[in-house]
Amino acid sequence: MIIGVPKEIKTLEHRVGLVPSSVKEFTARGHKVLVETGAGNAINFTDDIYQASGAEIVGSAKEIFERSEMIIKVKEPQPQECAMLREDQVLFTYLHLAADPEQAKGLMDSGCIAIAYETVTGEDGRSLPLLQPMSEIAGRLSVQVGSYHLQKHNGGTGRLIGGVPGVKPAEVLIIGGGTSGFHAAQMATGLGANVTILEKSNERMRFLDEYFIGRANIVYSNAGSLEELIQTSDLIIGAVLIPGASAPMLIKKDMLSQMIPGTVFVDIAIDQGGCAETSKATTHGDPTYIIDNVVHYCVANMPGAVPLTSALALNHSVLPYALSLADQGWQKALNDNPNFLKGLNVCKGKITHEAVAEALKLDFSPAEENLAA
Repeated sequence: MIIGVPKEIKTLEHRVGLVPSSVKEFTARGHKVLVETGAGNAINFTDDIYQASGAEIVGSAKEIFERSEMIIKVKEPQPQECAMLREDQVLFTYLHLAADPEQAKGLMDSGCIAIAYETVTGEDGRSLPLLQPMSEIAGRLSVQVGSYHLQKHNGGTGRLIGGVPGVKPAEVLIIGGGTSGFHAAQMATGLGANVTILEKSNERMRFLDEYFIGRANIVYSNAGSLEELIQTSDLIIGAVLIPGASAPMLIKKDMLSQMIPGTVFVDIAIDQGGCAETSKATTHGDPTYIIDNVVHYCVANMPGAVPLTSALALNHSVLPYALSLADQGWQKALNDNPNFLKGLNVCKGKITHEAVAEALKLDFSPAEENLAA
């Protein structure tokens, strides 16, 4: 199979779909890998390194899309990339379609087979192995960027996240105790903050309670507990996720007035539309805005801030799935693994993931039926 790796063009996105060590795995199996020139330069993976790994360096994204049978990316295709996709071409990347009807239309119009990292499930049918590494990074980054923006000159309350002897540390509220919330709590407790995690799953609450052993408060999440806790928090981290679906809008606009002036809100869920009514996607170039004295950080590709770590971590998880697509073809690879099949979001003009179809108010066509056809 011919695999294409275009340079990412989303604003300040420096990750790359395949790192050189992954390219070697493909070429060792007899596949051809085309890498757009400069695709890995920002993280010191030069064209020479890719060539030494067996890749062919190609001068333009247009040629990559024209020659490749499968495109492997990191972020969702931008409009000009959707326009280059073609019928029966496989696209393997993050899509986050629930919050992006324009992209969904572009993929449907192309006739391609679009498989989303974020909806592939693990053997248990619930975990998200290809989303997990980026969720881990986003969770850790949320505390890092949140503590930075708590500084007064950045609009924050001016409270040091870990405090000092005689002065209390910051109050950190984490909404959601999944992968990103857990890693945010690890970072925040490690820095000495007072941490509270809101979670709905009894099983997950027990795990969090046993793990943190009093270093974080675990509170059942409902409207009352959320409204009470936001009034005393310096840093609020939105870490809620419904796989494939739009994030629930838990923080209403009128709740901002109840927060401490200078509260920082980091919305990890922004890829799926965000969990606050006032959330809107930002970029690393202009990451924050202020509404009602609350600093909003809503960067839609948070792990892109640490692209070397992110690209390597992502490749470690994605590679086995990508190799199965190349070795077996997409039909057999998906048919043999029902959890991998859950990654199929768009197939030849049809939406094949139920949560995505529901979020976009489009017709749903079961993935199994499209695979059989």
